[in-house]
Amino acid sequence: MVDHPERITEHFEAAWNAHDMVAFGALFHPDATFVNRFAMYWRGIDQIVAGHRFIHETIYSDSVLRVDPADIDWVGEDAAILHFWTRLTAGAAHPAGPHVADTLILAIATRRDGDWRVQAAENVTLADPTTGKDILRAS
Repeated sequence: MVDHPERITEHFEAAWNAHDMVAFGALFHPDATFVNRFAMYWRGIDQIVAGHRFIHETIYSDSVLRVDPADIDWVGEDAAILHFWTRLTAGAAHPAGPHVADTLILAIATRRDGDWRVQAAENVTLADPTTGKDILRAS
């Protein structure tokens, strides 16, 4: 159970790094949506978990994710917009080999029955707009 939206990022990082898709899925409402960094659109927790389970069993099985604290904009007592940066370090399991990618996640978190979860999220890769080449932000 997440008691405040700012804690979602801590749980997101912990679930990713443990490759624990049960814990990862618990961060989302059952009817949530997720757009990954390659524009794959998943509706519902089953699709979100299945999409992430696949990559955690394959290309991201040895990945590590660092998640920065969220910048939060409150929409009301039970809704907040979160923007948070991630740094993905992919390992040898990735077809491109070990590399690093930065992404920015936009998430809408809502509170239902006292529990904060993600209702919608979109993940975008930081890239040079003139070349499309991934870039890393200063950190």
